[in-house]
Amino acid sequence: MPLFKPRKRDDGSNGVDDSHTHYQQSSRPPTNGHTTPPEPPVTRPKLVFHCQQAHGSPTGIISGFTNVKELYQKIAECYDIPCEDILFCTLNTHKVDMTKLLGGQIGLDDFIFAHRKGRPKEVEITKTEDALGLTITDNGAGYAFIKRIKEDSVIDRIKHIEVGDHIEKIDGKNLVGHRHYEVAKMLKEIPRGTTFVMRVVEPLKAGFANIGPRSDPRSGQKKGLGSGKKTLRFKANGQAEVEDMPDDHSRHATEKINSLLENFMGINDNDLASLIWDMGQQAQNTMEFAEAVDESDLESFGFTDDFIFELWGAITDAKAGRLKK
Repeated sequence: MPLFKPRKRDDGSNGVDDSHTHYQQSSRPPTNGHTTPPEPPVTRPKLVFHCQQAHGSPTGIISGFTNVKELYQKIAECYDIPCEDILFCTLNTHKVDMTKLLGGQIGLDDFIFAHRKGRPKEVEITKTEDALGLTITDNGAGYAFIKRIKEDSVIDRIKHIEVGDHIEKIDGKNLVGHRHYEVAKMLKEIPRGTTFVMRVVEPLKAGFANIGPRSDPRSGQKKGLGSGKKTLRFKANGQAEVEDMPDDHSRHATEKINSLLENFMGINDNDLASLIWDMGQQAQNTMEFAEAVDESDLESFGFTDDFIFELWGAITDAKAGRLKK
């Protein structure tokens, strides 16, 4: 008997907001007959961050944002550029370094670098193997892009495709606004032996110094965000709050869950991994964890029972302190 069953929503949506990298557990309407009180107004954090365009620009001052889309809008307004031009942001480096991607939190002393759209490329690809060798993430504002390329894979042998490239179209189908897992699923479902055209957009570069390595970033020593002890974390309810930096225990757990997501779905999403870890901490056993997933927006991912067991194994290892570098 399945631990949980996928459920379709009446409005036809997939249950996940395509414009954010953050996820939330579904809330149930009150059953006591009382009217739900209005939500309090969103309080914008009065914090100031420094920003530059990754290919070079004066330093800008950014503040008053509560999620990634608002951050991109503030950067666009600062430099008088279209918000759609921003592919993704990195922290404390102008390079296309996937270990420094901005996700669901920013250290209070982090410097933000915005990577803008550069040259578009259309590449004809023949899927000679079942897997293309891509790990895909997204920027939280509608752009899925390549986070990792597996060595000696189909994509690795195509030198025109690089880490950081935004996957804009597949065979003419526009993928702007699609989540990373939707793009990964579409590529996975292409039959072996099929030839297709993928249109990608590379980040704007200002010389060879901006090009990051193609090798697996996990091979290096990962550093924390900035050097401070506090971080601004984006919340699913639209607010942003200052919290303590995650400890090593939580970081090891989310890294392990993220590696499982990569193997299962071909995606990388620190915020999704963090949410799964938070849900797992509240569950006492596999059944409670599976029910929590089924009753949240995560049910739209279609996790199999076997994958739920794998996630729960990682969660229990993390709880017991068995996950270490």
